[in-house]
Amino acid sequence: MKTDTAHRPAPETEKPGQVETAETEERAAERLNRALQKPLLGFKPPENITVSEWAEKHRRLSSESSAETGRWRTSRTPYLKEIMDCFTDPRVKHIVFVASSQIGKSETINNIIGYIIDQDPGSILFVQPTVTDAKDYSTLRIAPMIRDCPTLNAKVAAPKSRDSGNTILQKKYPGGILTLCGSTEAHALASKPMRYLMGDERDRWATSAGKEGDPWQLALARQTTFYNAMSVECSTPTIKGHSAIEKAFATGTMERYESQCPHCGEFHNIRFQDIRFEYDTEEVQHVKTFKVKKVWYVCPGCGAISDELTMKRQPAKWVAENPGAIENGTRSFWLNTFVSPWMGWDAIILEFLQARGDTEKLKAVFNTRFGELWEDRGDLADEDSLLARREFYGLNDLGEPIELPEGVLVLTCGVDTQDDRLEYEVVGYGHFGESWGIRKGVIMGRPDSDEVWNALDQVVLWRYSFKDGHNLPISCTFVDEGGHFTQTVRERCQARIAHHVYCIKGRGGQDIPYTAPPKKQAIMIHQRVAGYCWQYQIGVDAGKQMIMDGLKVQSPGPKYCHFPRRDDYGYAYFQGLLSEHLVYNEKRAHPWSWEKIPGHERNEALDCRNYANAAFKSLAVNLDAIERRLREQRTGVSEAQTRPAPRPRPTAKRSTLDRLYDDW
Repeated sequence: MKTDTAHRPAPETEKPGQVETAETEERAAERLNRALQKPLLGFKPPENITVSEWAEKHRRLSSESSAETGRWRTSRTPYLKEIMDCFTDPRVKHIVFVASSQIGKSETINNIIGYIIDQDPGSILFVQPTVTDAKDYSTLRIAPMIRDCPTLNAKVAAPKSRDSGNTILQKKYPGGILTLCGSTEAHALASKPMRYLMGDERDRWATSAGKEGDPWQLALARQTTFYNAMSVECSTPTIKGHSAIEKAFATGTMERYESQCPHCGEFHNIRFQDIRFEYDTEEVQHVKTFKVKKVWYVCPGCGAISDELTMKRQPAKWVAENPGAIENGTRSFWLNTFVSPWMGWDAIILEFLQARGDTEKLKAVFNTRFGELWEDRGDLADEDSLLARREFYGLNDLGEPIELPEGVLVLTCGVDTQDDRLEYEVVGYGHFGESWGIRKGVIMGRPDSDEVWNALDQVVLWRYSFKDGHNLPISCTFVDEGGHFTQTVRERCQARIAHHVYCIKGRGGQDIPYTAPPKKQAIMIHQRVAGYCWQYQIGVDAGKQMIMDGLKVQSPGPKYCHFPRRDDYGYAYFQGLLSEHLVYNEKRAHPWSWEKIPGHERNEALDCRNYANAAFKSLAVNLDAIERRLREQRTGVSEAQTRPAPRPRPTAKRSTLDRLYDDW
């Protein structure tokens, strides 16, 4: 049937103004949707997943912070799973993570931050030791993570957009803001409310944020209004008894990651004290190196031996020492580098071997590799043990005690100035920091008298002899200008500058270098400038630590200190040498300082040795060349004479063309 359309009314033609209005409303709706898109993300309920599951699904490791870029795999570091997942446990309000290096601590923090932004948004306060640390962490870790994770990139505005709220120290996202700051910034720690608090490297924090008090307590106060607040603090351990993270760990479940022994089936935490190793020592150009041959683990339960690969493949689990602490809402974890997939045991042991004899390096190995607190007992050397190890340097052909034992290549002298005397010590040095006490003495009299300085000249200008009669002069003498005779010491040292006698000024403090180039100082006589002299400033704290490190070395060789069996190196000398120890006071700006031990009020022996060591450090000497010259003096034959004559070069066969031009 054909439809009749003749009488259908024609459609009404749309007017131009109506079309423009519809398009404008459509564009306005699109803008409104875009504007509401990110805020509405904040109202989206979180997925029913844990932090580790979120990381498996969304996290991409960035090249700036990881050598293994790409998708996150929890199976690579299974020991981190429990730490991350307890973040979503409703019973837990506080997580403590004590971590050595190379185990994934920073990536654990990043995964938690990423989970918060994407799944359970709220404002985060992330505190680093200093503002510089905060900026570096933001630039090298937070920014790359946001860039490479699509789900985070969609929620945090691009840093280049206008009013994005994305700066180095602040990252805005729907439902919150990430604020990074240093532990010294009281205004940042005690201003706006924050649901989440994260503290990194707690043991390096300032003891007080300005004059406001403990930074951690200030930051915790910002969580008071949140029933669902969560705090996370992480750090490498430092000094036993003075570690903030150690105290925090003790308030929680105190869990350690234990591996199963393949022989007895028991679970134990792999510790340095259960590691055994074999190594070779090589010496090339007077530089000692180590080569680790074998490393193995001894089970503390059954005593069976297992290698690294076997132990890293064994079942492992977190074992709590104080499980009841979960009722207080705190879980705490302690982890060392022996379980790391990125660092082998041989590399860890090599670092340990290279650090032996150096307190600061050894402390770093214990903290960052072994994951252990450093305990400076101060009892590794005492007067009796040093007295017992004195040695007889020998006699010369005339039956007299020799002054210089073999091995000494350079002599220096350190002089301590007192109001009624000068005390001095002459010290000999050889390869690898090995040293010998040569002569210790006291010159009684006021330091402004000619008699005292003439007597010192007899010490400084003397040439000290080996057994065969060859001798060495003192290469450099450092005289302390402290006390009441500063200008006199400057004047007397300037008069002896041809004999390399210099005045010094000791400066205390952890950051003061041991030696530095000399400075020109005025000599004031009767309030007038009488001339100028060269003054060395030395970091006495660094020098004292070097002395104590050397005294801990137990066998002759590198850094070993030799002492002669004579009266000038008696009990009083060693009591003065061991008169001070390091004391920690957390209320000071520089908490570690050297203080006299009760009953050891005379520290001149320590000062004299410190000044003599500094004098040696200031010398740019080639010990190999000195040793070669001594050998040439004794044998009368130079090294050039013993060197084989060079072979004559073969005469090249001349061509006919060469002969044609002989007379040209």
